[in-house]
Parts: sequence; structure tokens; C-alpha cells
Amino acid sequence: MKNKKIKKFTEYALITAGTVLLAVGIFLFLSPNTIAPGGVTGITVVLNKLFGFRISIMMLVINIPIFIIGTIVLGGNASIKTAYGTVSLSIFLMIIETYFNGVVGTNDILLASVFGGILSGVGIGLVFRAGGTTGGTDLIGAILNNYFAFLSIPKLMMIVDLIIVVFAGVVNKSVETSLYSIISLYIIVKVADFIVEGLDYSKMFYIVSCESEEISKELIKKLGRGVTALKGTGMYTKKEKEVLLCVVNRAQVAKAKDIVREIDENAFIMISTTHEVLGEGFKS
Repeated sequence: MKNKKIKKFTEYALITAGTVLLAVGIFLFLSPNTIAPGGVTGITVVLNKLFGFRISIMMLVINIPIFIIGTIVLGGNASIKTAYGTVSLSIFLMIIETYFNGVVGTNDILLASVFGGILSGVGIGLVFRAGGTTGGTDLIGAILNNYFAFLSIPKLMMIVDLIIVVFAGVVNKSVETSLYSIISLYIIVKVADFIVEGLDYSKMFYIVSCESEEISKELIKKLGRGVTALKGTGMYTKKEKEVLLCVVNRAQVAKAKDIVREIDENAFIMISTTHEVLGEGFKS
């Protein structure tokens, strides 16, 4: 029970920290330079440029109906965490607008697109890592997918984001604005992915060898890692062979390759990256 409470607290703390960073990125870098990196963020930046509407208020005005429609159409997919993320982002934007009105991070549009993208990406990544969202095009994409099933949710999100990015350039009467918005959108996606997946990745070995027994013993003995033998058949030779599966951390990759090569230099080795491993010797 205590662990569940700590987990819940940590998740909401991450969402809170994420929305703070996202609010800073939007207000100090993206909005002053009319950089609209897709999503509801992009829509509010454009509306702020056109009509001077406060970004914090427009975030709520746009996201609340999206959330309600999402709840009706998608049911449980529109979660409490999404509601919390949406409201907290608007609150932090309101605070920053009130106490830091007129403050601009930089007037250099390239620096603004890069640093605004980094801050927003870290913020969104933290929110995603906690299992939440801040509403926006992910919900829009999921809703539209119910009516345009031939298009996947990511494709629908991309279409919506692209429309917003192009519209930002039209509003600002500058092709460069759209191009910088695309740069910022790319940075946000990459940084968010990095935050969600993290540096804690492992390497998964698939080893095909006639010396599978000896190789597995050495891997277990020298690396302290488990090895699983999978049954395989060479489709050219029609001979049955064991395929060894072994997951190691990054520091053990070179040693694992050396162990295999020392025993069988003709062994067939496939190495892939796996971003999360649960179980003994890894995360619990």
C-alpha cells in the first residue's frame, strides 16, 4: 500500500515538473517567436499572435472540449492524469504570464526553436514517463481514428501538426516560421523519446553456434547472466540448431562478444538494443 502511494506521488510529481518545463519553453521561447510546433501548443501560439489571447486560457478552452469528447468517444483512454496534466499546464502558464510578462528567452529564432524544443521535449517526456499527457493532438488523433480507421493515430497526429505548422507560417507571413516550427517539433519528439526511454538500455544477443552448450556455460559463469536456448532450424541445411538468447548491460557487450568468438569464431551473432528489461539482474 505504501509503495503504491509513493509510486502515485512520484507520477504526479513528474507530471507537475514536466508541465512547469513545458510552460517555460512555450512562454519564453516558442510563443514570442511565433514558433508553433504542432498540437494545442501550436494552436494557442497562433491565436496569441492573431488576437492576443492569453495562452494559458486558450489551452484550457481548447483542451477541455477535446478531453470531454475523448472521454465520450474513447472511454477510459482519457484518464485523470490527462486532466491533471492539462489543468496544471494552464495554471503554470498563467503564473508565468502574470509574473514574467514581457520576459523573452531570446529573439534569435533558431535558438528559440532549439531551446524551446529542448525544454518542451523534456517536459512532455516527463509527463509521458509518468503515464500522462497534456491533451492535444494525441487525443485528437485517437478521436479521429474512430472515424478514419484507414489512417493510424500517429499519421493523423502528423497531419494535424503539419496543418498547424503551415498555418503558423501563414499567420506570421514567413516560410521561415514554418521551417523553424518543424525544427522545434522534431527536437521535441526526439528529446521526449529520449526522456521516456532513457539511457538505461540493454543489449540482446541472439547466438547461433554448434558450440551452444559451452558458450552458454561461459556466459553464465563470466557475466552472471541467464541464457535461454531456443529451438531453431536452418532453412537451407534443414538442420536443427539451438539459438541462444542472452541479455546483457552495455558494459558487458564487448566481453560477451569475446566469449562467443573465443569458443566459436564462426558463430552467428545478432545484437539488438532493448530499452527496458524486467526481471532478475535488471529492473524489478
